[in-house]
Amino acid sequence: MSQSRIGIIGGSGLYNIEGFTQQKWVKVKTPFGSPSDSFLTGNLAGREVVFLPRHGRGHRILPSELNHRANIWAMKKLGVAWVISVSAVGSLQAKYKPCDIVLPDQFVDHTKQSSAHTFFGRGIVGHIGFAHPVCGELRQLVLKSAQALKARVHNGGTYVNMEGPAFSTRAESFSNRKLGYGVIGMTNLGEAKCCREAEIAYATMAMITDYDCWKDDHAHVTVEMIIANLMKNAAMAQAIVTHVLPQIPEAPNWPCHDALKNAIMTDRKFWPAKTIKELEPILHKYL
Repeated sequence: MSQSRIGIIGGSGLYNIEGFTQQKWVKVKTPFGSPSDSFLTGNLAGREVVFLPRHGRGHRILPSELNHRANIWAMKKLGVAWVISVSAVGSLQAKYKPCDIVLPDQFVDHTKQSSAHTFFGRGIVGHIGFAHPVCGELRQLVLKSAQALKARVHNGGTYVNMEGPAFSTRAESFSNRKLGYGVIGMTNLGEAKCCREAEIAYATMAMITDYDCWKDDHAHVTVEMIIANLMKNAAMAQAIVTHVLPQIPEAPNWPCHDALKNAIMTDRKFWPAKTIKELEPILHKYL
């Protein structure tokens, strides 16, 4: 490969982008089990890209069933250095309207799966810096592309990652809103954590589909509502992805690409051989 690849994680509408050429589905085995699906590799806007249908083709995998470690390990194995995530979210603030796009810069973890959101353990202890969980450089490039295409886009905000699969109760929705959080979803935190550990720059395009269930003058979230608004947003999501790809550098040299530099506490001589083998794509710079 002449340049590092760019990963895209999202729904099926994203791999029907016009101009996505030389498409090839690639199956990847990982030490963490099966990824969501095979990976669609190809070329788009002059860049090598790797697309993953987050919930599998046909939407077969619950948010809490997503194998983030397998998904991101495979991305790293395939030479991905940047990941753009596209996902449906509910709005917790009136200023974020259905069919708007929010580019979160923070996350709050309301899952019970933190042990499934790290590659470390099994003899190697690592603690990444996660104060700024989204790659600022990548988020700014996505923002500029969205603005250039006249999208209704909001710069920054906090993404609350709930577990689901049920939507929020009214009490939960009012509580999250009162705390000032911006959007709520079920998928992106695990991706962000695993990408940081894998030294992959990560940014989220959060596509507003509903107002969760706090807004009395608006229908509460349903699957039908989410699908309808995602379809409305699909063309814009495709356009932004296509526009931003040529703006991303060919060489991975942002701070996120050195996230492990001072993160591993275990002395190198104590690293178990089996764990080294499992994490080779992620640790190869430090071996």
